[in-house]
Amino acid sequence: MIRTAVVILNWNGRKFLEQFLPGVVKNTLSIDTSVIVADNGSEDDSVKWVTENQPEVQVIRLGRNYGYAGGYNMALSQVEAEYYILLNSDVEVEPAWAEKLVTYMDMHPNVGACQPKIRSYTSRDSFEYAGAAGGYIDRLGYPFCRGRIFDTVESDHGQYDDVCEIFWASGSCIIVRGAAFDQCDGFDESFFVHMEEIDLCWRMQNAGYMISYFPHSVVWHVGGGTLNYGSPSKIYYNFRNSLVMLAKNLPVKHLRRTIFARQVLDGLAAVMLLFTEGRAAAAAVVKAHRDFRRQRTAIRTFRTITPNPGIFHTPHTTMNKYLLYEYYIRKRKTFSELGWI
Repeated sequence: MIRTAVVILNWNGRKFLEQFLPGVVKNTLSIDTSVIVADNGSEDDSVKWVTENQPEVQVIRLGRNYGYAGGYNMALSQVEAEYYILLNSDVEVEPAWAEKLVTYMDMHPNVGACQPKIRSYTSRDSFEYAGAAGGYIDRLGYPFCRGRIFDTVESDHGQYDDVCEIFWASGSCIIVRGAAFDQCDGFDESFFVHMEEIDLCWRMQNAGYMISYFPHSVVWHVGGGTLNYGSPSKIYYNFRNSLVMLAKNLPVKHLRRTIFARQVLDGLAAVMLLFTEGRAAAAAVVKAHRDFRRQRTAIRTFRTITPNPGIFHTPHTTMNKYLLYEYYIRKRKTFSELGWI
């Protein structure tokens, strides 16, 4: 067993590997840390580039595109490590970034997963959309971050520099305790991409682990490297996977009314997307709901075999308010304006 494995899942991402992998290697490699590229059946020459230009990096070839969830599950099944750091290929890291995260995890054995501060690569002093300063959900399961609510992204001026408990850590850069990952059976491969890390963090909390944000390690994320923001595919996976995650993990007393409310609100969102983004975007929402209904049997099976003590509406990690109302009606656009912690 190695101590720490930094695993980068790649799919046709040579340009990002060329740009960012040398910095990851320079700022990460040590006696007890390995850098690994897991290739999801790329059709470009990214694997050849890695083997020729970064020979110290191990390559795992997966044969075809299994998505984020399936790709990481298959890759990590071939790696035995105390900690896994899952890193997107479009992320720039600072010196000692991984060492800081590992030290924090060593000092907090009850933490199952943790994320660093994630800033935008293209706007260096701003938080990044996908992770920012740690993730939360509201009472309807809408995810948001300290530093980013919907499309409002804050500049980083130290307002979220405290180490704290969060509900979910961003999959763009997340350190996961290997034992916790195995105990919770890894990612749900039916998600393919998007929100699988929120689902995993939820299940980790149900298993008794905490999820943390550690701002003293900083990375910079390009974002949208695999699926562009606003693409029909991204819309589809976000809407479908959000419903699946809620249906799997919500306590029974919240289940029906929350799913019903989300279905109504998603219908309104589809109408708005029709007029703002076009028919393909609206159709993606309709398809998401259709495929969610097709997964009901698998979801019911999951709920019968998985202990669910009902981690929801806890005061530190889930907001017992409606985010849509706070953001669009009360015009509270930043995390600090929500005023719930």
